[in-house]
Amino acid sequence: MKAAIIIPARYASTRLPGKPLLTRTGKPLIQHVYENALQVKKAASVIVATDDNRIFDAVTGFGGKAVMTSTAHETGSARIAEAASAINADIIVNIQGDEPEIEPHHIERLIALQQTAGAFASTLACPFPADATAGPGSPEDPSAVKAILGAVISDDAYWARYFTRHQAVWPRDAMGRIERPQDYYLHIGVYAFSKASLMDFAAAPQGALEKIERLEQLRILERGGKIAIGLIPHAAPGIDTPEDYEAFVRRVGKGAA
Repeated sequence: MKAAIIIPARYASTRLPGKPLLTRTGKPLIQHVYENALQVKKAASVIVATDDNRIFDAVTGFGGKAVMTSTAHETGSARIAEAASAINADIIVNIQGDEPEIEPHHIERLIALQQTAGAFASTLACPFPADATAGPGSPEDPSAVKAILGAVISDDAYWARYFTRHQAVWPRDAMGRIERPQDYYLHIGVYAFSKASLMDFAAAPQGALEKIERLEQLRILERGGKIAIGLIPHAAPGIDTPEDYEAFVRRVGKGAA
């Protein structure tokens, strides 16, 4: 089965405007993401889908492939669906444009899971760090989406039961206190779809739970679709804030030293 990676990228960002084009590492952030994606052996092609000419020019300027998409899209999935309509591929992988350190072998695992599970879509999750007992980055953080695992598919792969911003499951005996963060699973926002399921998903209206939680993957579950979750040991840090980017610049500098 032929797989393609599409990276949605937009210029506007509430917390970090112009994020894809930040260059303090010596290259645009989107180039880090693109070059990392090129290392995924199971992917036949990598494409950036954007609605901004500056991003398009930056990607083609470093030799990457990019396509222009509508400015009306409200989600990355809708953007990649437009781009995917012109691509000859069986599996479409959505990697966010602010994930420059996601490990290629984790994407290999994601593609393999989608090939074998027969799911509407596949995604990844990992245990929360053992020291994440409270505050940002812990299971009580609404920005850290929790994956609730269901039935076992195979080793370290499960059907998704639910995704939520709430602290779930609730430790009743501990009166809600998080004693073992590693018993909770952090959802990692990468997806693999069949081309047909991506088109179906993008065309479907939002569901009630999706509107409440602002989690588009709930649209799949609400419509009776199955999502396979592959567990990986840890999450790569994404870039959401100026502080995240500063930390990334420091990590890149250390790697070059």
